[in-house]
Amino acid sequence: MIEAVGPDVTDLKPGMRVAYAGVPGGYAQYRTIAADRLVVLPESVSFETAAAVTLRGLSAHMLLRQVYPVRKGETILVYAAAGGVGQLLCQWGKHLGARVIGVTSTQEKADLARACGAAEVLVGTDNLPERVRELTDGAMLPVVYDSIGRDTFEASLSCLAPRGLMVSYGNASGPVTGVNVGTLGAHGSLYLTRPSLMTYVADKSELQASAAALFSALEQGVLRPSIGQRFALIEAADAHRALESRKTTGSTILLP
Repeated sequence: MIEAVGPDVTDLKPGMRVAYAGVPGGYAQYRTIAADRLVVLPESVSFETAAAVTLRGLSAHMLLRQVYPVRKGETILVYAAAGGVGQLLCQWGKHLGARVIGVTSTQEKADLARACGAAEVLVGTDNLPERVRELTDGAMLPVVYDSIGRDTFEASLSCLAPRGLMVSYGNASGPVTGVNVGTLGAHGSLYLTRPSLMTYVADKSELQASAAALFSALEQGVLRPSIGQRFALIEAADAHRALESRKTTGSTILLP
């Protein structure tokens, strides 16, 4: 909720419900922030939903509509399909007409990913390319959305069809280092990208357009964000420990 605005701010005013993403300093009850980084919340979006979905939802929009515009009938692979971003990718991907193959670490999380729209879910990453080959009748995939990083990088490349796109957007297992660019050629002239949301919403108009698409998807029921864990702000360290242990599902939010 906006408490006050600077003298040059004309499109925002005190009392407006707003959200933002990707600007450090959010672990606080009050803060200052540049006006062009804010998006106004529709009345249908609660503060808790906004906390759960703004960063993740903008990321999902970036991945599915900008980094690689997913088309109807395509098969895509989503790691951590029961996580905050993963669930949204499953829901939005299915809405776009894609067949989503999810990857999770447990059967419980696999059930959650299926409920979010994943057509198939693979538990664990052992022999992942072989299992993907079987599910796609040997065609493999046009795109892989990999949020795990170091431990799954090579397997992800092996899941792609020639000229496929590897989207590495997270480092849950650690960063990918020492990449031999020639590997992309050996796997079939692949493409590799490491997108950052802040690049895609650097311009105010881009941020507002992405937020409008996100809020529209929420209002239409395309996206159903799940809040798996709630912690008090003073318990932020506990929230991080839960995330690091990979015991969480959906979004984790902090409450003042």
